[in-house]
Amino acid sequence: MLDDPKLSPREQQIAESYAAGCNYQEIAADLHIAPTTVRTHLATIYRKLEVSSKIDLADRLNGQNQGPRGNVDHPAIISELALSLEEALSREKAQSEVLRIIGASQGDLNLVMPAILRYALDLCDAEFGILFEYRGKKRFQASFTLGIPTAFQGWLDDSGIFGVSEHTGLGRMVSNKTTVNIIDVKSEAIYRTDDPLRFATADLGGARSFVAIPMLVADRLVGAFTVYRQSVRPFSEETLRLAQIFAAQSVIALENARLISDSGTER
Repeated sequence: MLDDPKLSPREQQIAESYAAGCNYQEIAADLHIAPTTVRTHLATIYRKLEVSSKIDLADRLNGQNQGPRGNVDHPAIISELALSLEEALSREKAQSEVLRIIGASQGDLNLVMPAILRYALDLCDAEFGILFEYRGKKRFQASFTLGIPTAFQGWLDDSGIFGVSEHTGLGRMVSNKTTVNIIDVKSEAIYRTDDPLRFATADLGGARSFVAIPMLVADRLVGAFTVYRQSVRPFSEETLRLAQIFAAQSVIALENARLISDSGTER
């Protein structure tokens, strides 16, 4: 690909990676920046190059110069709309792919859950995620994780099934059966106590912003779908809605696995 004089070296790197098919998370990991920073750069890139799609961007980087765009009167708006559309298409594709995987998995949660978490982390712009299964009496077990720091994973493995305080995010979620969205886990009073889960989450996991979504079958709590950011970047309402979709898909997968297991037992 050709270097474009309108772009800075960092913008050139991001443009080439994005045009080649990398997503925000992959680019961020490669360049050691936040996914939101990748998006900000892409909006600038689209505006500078006056492109309105990933295909246009790839063509431009491959030396296929486009003629002047008579309808690009507001480049900033055009770039934002273009990226928003591509993100919406990515969300739709991810949700369809997860449902396809669930249908083809024959109840194998080891195939389904990593895929759900992978798409959730990518589209929700989060560093790691955990699917907790609820064991009753405010007790949980981390059944599936992705991207989790080694120290936090070790704590969860050693803990097995563990109880949670009513003041933790999971504890509040159990009590209210509603989504708990914490802006900064270190800013809450419970962090200044000796609560083991909050210590593990913040100090071993490096989590700052956190959301826990109840996984419900009718009114029965079966688990918690949680995603974490390692910087203070609160989850927006739009991102929460997206995470709730993945939580619902996780419930479908769990129930599908249970039904298949019960069917095999009855034979």
